[in-house]
Amino acid sequence: MRDALGATGVKIFYSICEWGVDDPALWAGTVGNSWRTTDDINDTWASMTTIADLNDKWASYAGPGGWNDPDMLEVGNGGMTYQEYRAHFSIWALAKAPLLIGCDIRNMTAETLEIISNKEVIAINQDSLGVQGRKVQVAGKDGCSQVWAGPLSGDRWVVALWNRCSKVANITASWEALGIESGVYVTVRDLWQHKVVTEDAVSSFSAQVDTHDSHLYIFTPSTVSLSVM
Repeated sequence: MRDALGATGVKIFYSICEWGVDDPALWAGTVGNSWRTTDDINDTWASMTTIADLNDKWASYAGPGGWNDPDMLEVGNGGMTYQEYRAHFSIWALAKAPLLIGCDIRNMTAETLEIISNKEVIAINQDSLGVQGRKVQVAGKDGCSQVWAGPLSGDRWVVALWNRCSKVANITASWEALGIESGVYVTVRDLWQHKVVTEDAVSSFSAQVDTHDSHLYIFTPSTVSLSVM
């Protein structure tokens, strides 16, 4: 199939699915452009979070031309809250997953459209550096206060503070976890509020996050020293 598509002379995105059974991240990069890393998602918080964690395992195998695919988006199908859907879209974007709309676009609510049309979040997904973000820091009971992050073009970072706890949590992203030198000042832009929230964060950045919600930011250091994640 790969050879037949290539012979057309037309650029075609070839998506492979064998539900992650034979660890396609290890071999599918020479065959197609994306590969399912997990079983099918369903429209529940438990399914979405489980699949995010399973897909995270294969982060180092993704890159320009070949992407891990944790299955389509459930945003707008009604089984999760607005906050849970916003977290879903944030983590899929950060993970450079194919953003395949899985709801009926003829009957979208305003909230659903707001989430899936957020140009700043989509730009994270489409960043030219093409590095899949991953889980870099966990805290709280059962590790439910999480920081997911990854490098972007222009010496920037995408950072998600993801509250998977059953109550509001204060979540902190440390420069150490991100690979930024402790004394570096960072400008933080909130991609859901569409505004800069601070221009001089240093050593760490914290925010209060509602239960099952995720804040998504771009961190722009004044100078940066990156370490391997």
